[in-house]
Amino acid sequence: MPGCSLVAILDLKGKSLIQRSYRDDIPPSTIERFLPLVLEQEEEGQYVTPCFSSQGINYLHIRHNNLYLVALTKKNSNAAEILTFLHKLVAVLTEYFKELEEESIRDNFVIIYELFDEVMDFGYPQTTESKILQEYITQESHKLEVQVRPPMAVTNAVSWRSEGIRYRKNEVFLDVVESVNLLVNANGNVVRSEILGAIKMKCYLSGMPELRLGLNDKVMFESTGRTSRGKAIEMEDVKFHQCVRLSRFENDRTISFIPPDGEFELMSYRLNTQVKPLIWAEALIEQHSGSRIEYIVKVKAQFKRRSTANNVEIYIPVPEDADSPKFRAAVGTVHYVPEKSAFVWRIKQLPGGKDLMMRAHFGLPSVRGEETDKRAPITVKFEIPYFTVSGIQVRYLKVVEKSGYAALPWVRYITQDGEFTLRTNTQAAAAPARQGF
Repeated sequence: MPGCSLVAILDLKGKSLIQRSYRDDIPPSTIERFLPLVLEQEEEGQYVTPCFSSQGINYLHIRHNNLYLVALTKKNSNAAEILTFLHKLVAVLTEYFKELEEESIRDNFVIIYELFDEVMDFGYPQTTESKILQEYITQESHKLEVQVRPPMAVTNAVSWRSEGIRYRKNEVFLDVVESVNLLVNANGNVVRSEILGAIKMKCYLSGMPELRLGLNDKVMFESTGRTSRGKAIEMEDVKFHQCVRLSRFENDRTISFIPPDGEFELMSYRLNTQVKPLIWAEALIEQHSGSRIEYIVKVKAQFKRRSTANNVEIYIPVPEDADSPKFRAAVGTVHYVPEKSAFVWRIKQLPGGKDLMMRAHFGLPSVRGEETDKRAPITVKFEIPYFTVSGIQVRYLKVVEKSGYAALPWVRYITQDGEFTLRTNTQAAAAPARQGF
């Protein structure tokens, strides 16, 4: 019975954290195709099965927490056995490291490679009993901390900040930055959406100040069991800078810390939540006898009128051999970017609730019939100041230092694009009244 050729553990973005090839019939780089194939199935409205094939390679996968465990094979293998093996692999790794996630994999890659060599031989599952494995793979593993850390005062060590720092003007700047990852299919349905957030700081403070940061009551951290009024903001994958007193945070959710000097990232988080497109863009396409093509591009700002998006860029894909571009836009500027096979519509400021439209015309040197091929997606870039998608807000930022100086705290909110893509609407535009370019 044929086995598998490669086993890998990937993060949610499809990046390989660790992988092991057991045979030479599948190149290691093949694993990079996994997530694009999954996304393609999701865009087409299909259920992503645990087994699928592409270009003669079988992909078998399971998901655990924020990880994909994937096995690849070219043979007609026993899918149930391989999927069972992947589940047992999760159990073995969990037994070793308590929690199986990105951090534990990065901290223990040597021992994981040893386990890969023991649990499978030339692609055939072998020993998957953790008690037996622990008899001869006894290397000390770095288990994720589940105990409350002792306060820094016990060790009296603040390795990230020097003593004797002095500033004439004591200031602290805090930015809440949220990036929106969004994928919309050609039918206008949101296939995937998430918010990646970070609280970034610049501290120019004298002495050894202690800062206390309070967030609005709607914020909930993963597995806290805390209740709140209204719709909660449930944060996942929260990571703090080492300066944060985790014991204090575990007790009362106060973010208390002695900051490093200068610029640093205090915390990062993820919200796996349904987000409607803040900026909606669509391109209606009309072909004329296969020799020229016209685009009607519509954009709408789907956020509140009191906010404004800055430096909006909308990239619309065109055929590779398109030439003779002509554009007409009442707002913004449009440029052809041949190296990207696209044209870009740049809008310096786009107020909330605003609808805009532009037209583009290209010649097609190669005469063709009606296009049925897949088009690249529209990508949108933007930045919206004074606004967060999640609704997270800073309630207070207190600076306490034994000398008693007054510090000026500045808080700013920014929402920006992450991977923000919308599939092109392939429906032809209704023939409009002719207007010259």
